[in-house]
Amino acid sequence: MAAGWGLAAAVRRAWRERQAVLLEPSYTPLVAACLCLAESVVNLWVIRRVPYTEIDWKAYMQEVEGFANGTLDYSQLKGDTGPLVYPAGFVYIFLGLYYATGRGTDIRLAQYLFAGLYLLNLLLVFRIYCRTNKVPPYVFFFMCCASYRIHSIFVLRLFNDPVAMAILFLAINLFLEEHWSWGCLLFSLAVSVKMNILLFAPGLLFLLLQRFGLLGCIPKLCICALLQVVLGLPFLLVNPVGYLTRSFDLGRQFQFKWTVNWRFLPEEVFQNRTFHATLLLAHLAGLGLFALHRWHRSKGSVLALLKDPAERKHTSPPLTVNEIVFVLFSSNFLGICCSRSLHYQFYVWYFHTLPYLLWCTPTTKLAHMLKVLLLGVIELCWNTYPSTVCSSLSLHVCHGLVLLQLWYGTAPLMASHPSPPSRRTTAMSKKAQ
Repeated sequence: MAAGWGLAAAVRRAWRERQAVLLEPSYTPLVAACLCLAESVVNLWVIRRVPYTEIDWKAYMQEVEGFANGTLDYSQLKGDTGPLVYPAGFVYIFLGLYYATGRGTDIRLAQYLFAGLYLLNLLLVFRIYCRTNKVPPYVFFFMCCASYRIHSIFVLRLFNDPVAMAILFLAINLFLEEHWSWGCLLFSLAVSVKMNILLFAPGLLFLLLQRFGLLGCIPKLCICALLQVVLGLPFLLVNPVGYLTRSFDLGRQFQFKWTVNWRFLPEEVFQNRTFHATLLLAHLAGLGLFALHRWHRSKGSVLALLKDPAERKHTSPPLTVNEIVFVLFSSNFLGICCSRSLHYQFYVWYFHTLPYLLWCTPTTKLAHMLKVLLLGVIELCWNTYPSTVCSSLSLHVCHGLVLLQLWYGTAPLMASHPSPPSRRTTAMSKKAQ
């Protein structure tokens, strides 16, 4: 009888430990290591078994080939899909890929390089999640092996979006370590690959003001601006207007046939400038509300952020890891919700941030199931090709639910359960004492 009770206790203990591995964020490094190994196999299987689909790679190679042949007039750089519309950082990075892959002809090698990029991106994302200590490890299975669309974007389509996002996640890791200057440099580099990174910019500006004040953040902004000038200088010297209008064209029209999020609208509304202006106003209003009521945590006015931190009436505590991540991820998500159009490759713009956005708020057992369901519906919407009225509406409903739980769930969380400050900040505080 005693032996039976002992065996039952051992089984229960083993089950509890297994549950802990799946549910306790402290086990994230272990789960991350296992998933990265699994992803190595998955990516190799996808490359070898699933046919490559040509969409933009050939056009990318044609665009950078023009630069390799000596063309510095940005308005003359083009490929089969149209003119080059990305900043100069894209040209230099894909020029390296152009030479590494035999002038873009060795597609299989390019796929292996993007598989390596996928794993690097995953490691950077996992490092952020290990620091935040918020998301239960079982969720990462849905972030890794279960997403067909993300694997396709990386290793079957070879888009430039993953390159920009990998650099962005590296910059965020540097912000978490209090390396703000290096982080700003890499943030600007990511912008120079694709402009969607600017969706994180309002959040970054808020963090810089909170950390350094107005005068203190100006040098960081100068780093961002200077890198853009340096990278674009060869093209700016030849045709500055052509470079700026092509690489930073904020008014570019998108084709209705590729939209994932606005399929339920008539095409004339989708292309209407008034509709675009309405989305911009909604985006600015959302940023303002979050900045005032969810990002700003000091008792003083938000205008106090303009002052040097040492001169503020209400001293702000050091920025914590979760505050940095929450501000940046929510800033980007607000932009996603108000985008004029989302194409299939744009899923990578926010895919790896969704687990944090969903689990950064307190979660009951039932809510775990609902949040996983939300992830599944979002994935289904992005895997529906071509998009339908139902898939587009469902995507907006999911985005709205994520926004609502961020709005109503984060205020008490940030106030009553602050995460530990970054390691470097803690060390600096001890040294000051």
